[in-house]
Amino acid sequence: MFDIKKIPFSRYGSFMTISPNHHEDGEGALYIRNIRNGDNDFGAVFRIDLISEGNSLLYNSVLRPSILRLEAPEGYAEFCISEARVLQIRSHGVGVRLTGVTGAYDYAVFVKENCWEVNHSLQEMRYMLTAVKGQIEMDAPFKEQRCEKIIADFLPEPDSAEMECVLEEFTTVYQPRSYAAFSEGHEIVKKEYKLWQENTLETPNEYARGKELASYITWSCVVTPEGKLTRPAMYMSKNWMTNIWSWDHCFNALALAKNSPKLAWDQFMIFFDAQDESGMLPDFINNRFELWNFTKPPIHGWTLRRMWEQNEFITVDKLQEVYQPLIKWTKWWLTFQDSDHDGIPQYNHGNDSGWDNSTIFHKGTPIESPDLSSFLVLQMEVLSEIALKLGKVDEAEEWLRESQALLTRMIDHFWKGQRFVAKRSGTHEVIESDSLVLYVPLILGKRLPVEILKKLVDGITQKGFLTEYGLATELPDSPYYREDGYWRGPIWAPTTMLLTDGLLESGERELALEVARKFCSMASKSGMAENYNALTGEGLCDPAFTWTSSVFLILGQLLTAEGELNG
Repeated sequence: MFDIKKIPFSRYGSFMTISPNHHEDGEGALYIRNIRNGDNDFGAVFRIDLISEGNSLLYNSVLRPSILRLEAPEGYAEFCISEARVLQIRSHGVGVRLTGVTGAYDYAVFVKENCWEVNHSLQEMRYMLTAVKGQIEMDAPFKEQRCEKIIADFLPEPDSAEMECVLEEFTTVYQPRSYAAFSEGHEIVKKEYKLWQENTLETPNEYARGKELASYITWSCVVTPEGKLTRPAMYMSKNWMTNIWSWDHCFNALALAKNSPKLAWDQFMIFFDAQDESGMLPDFINNRFELWNFTKPPIHGWTLRRMWEQNEFITVDKLQEVYQPLIKWTKWWLTFQDSDHDGIPQYNHGNDSGWDNSTIFHKGTPIESPDLSSFLVLQMEVLSEIALKLGKVDEAEEWLRESQALLTRMIDHFWKGQRFVAKRSGTHEVIESDSLVLYVPLILGKRLPVEILKKLVDGITQKGFLTEYGLATELPDSPYYREDGYWRGPIWAPTTMLLTDGLLESGERELALEVARKFCSMASKSGMAENYNALTGEGLCDPAFTWTSSVFLILGQLLTAEGELNG
């Protein structure tokens, strides 16, 4: 069971979600939502109440992956999203009231007995409300261009005290149909989820609670292709972060690559479907639009290599599909993100790095940072490997030369004897910072000189980045450290994943496993939060995040494999 106050109720493929609106409703009431319009809109469609003799009842919520149950002393109601656009509800002893969250032009119209259409213009969606057992009482007085209110009471049959109804989304013309009984629809969803759960990566038994939560979050956060979304897309959350971002999707793809490779490939390629002619990838995408004001770091080469290591799914045809897009993405950074033409690419804003407010940006931008060059060194190396697999020998050699040349420039430019630094582009002024982002070059592993690797590892272990719970993104004794400071302190899943991988690449297996254990223990206890307090392990921001779930599962699999190896 999960806490509906933190974890939304939804299902694979659906834009329909049930959760409280903490920002506007202090009562903690539950709302049926439409999450199609991005994270600027909570998407409330109907408020949910249990009723008896016309009065609202207090209730407790019980959330399981396939069903949401609301329990009152007088009775209960159950909700199941049996299809992506179909919400089925049944109750015993109580009725269910749906109160429309309405705006201009919203209206309800009678279709036939116990069947009403609600046109929710604010959410650009229509809803067919049908009572299968019991009846609908609709209160929707129309005045001028809209209904003043829309309140639908679904009331149980007097004899049995039972009610069943269906709410179905549609956009233009409703296609009359019959619906399976609630119990049948619920059984279908249970089987679908069980199959997903069986394909979820293995984790040690001590993290069973975390695995159950991570499995549900990743399953329930997938939406179907629609509008700008060309493939099934795993949203970051169905709480508030209702988009996909252009590095978040990589971690979700990695968690799917072993057991669900087709869906993993869709997660990886969906941003390349939207790629600009210049080579740039949008910052985020939802069904309505792409945002081009920012982008995210080029971890795609690193991701692709880790994906093809999982199985044989990424064939030569798949590599042919991604080769030119990956070239364009790489060249965009090298061509358009180097304003002083020194051969070192730059971030024009913290958002482009993924570390939005990291202290490397506290004196302004553009900033040349060693993590960016590290990603591109790996990405060009991967392009060389792809070119070789495609029989493009000359291109393979050229990409390898470019990769090695950037590695040399990067070390010369950023290494200051004891540490990597970030610099202002143009002036090359060193930015004083205690950010963990300066240790991301560990992902280069043994491509770096031994003395550099040792000092990076020592910096992580001896300076204080590694707390009881994992890797803080800013040194806890830094004057800029904030417990809930986004990238100025909290522990994050993607940075944990990148640095764990870097430690493994550097031969620091025991330290990598320690980091993985700390993270998995914290996430299993505190939930799949967007980030965590580095000193207490408390979950912060959005409590139901998919990339956290994905990294938990990937690191859990690593620990499982280690346990089997030692066993």
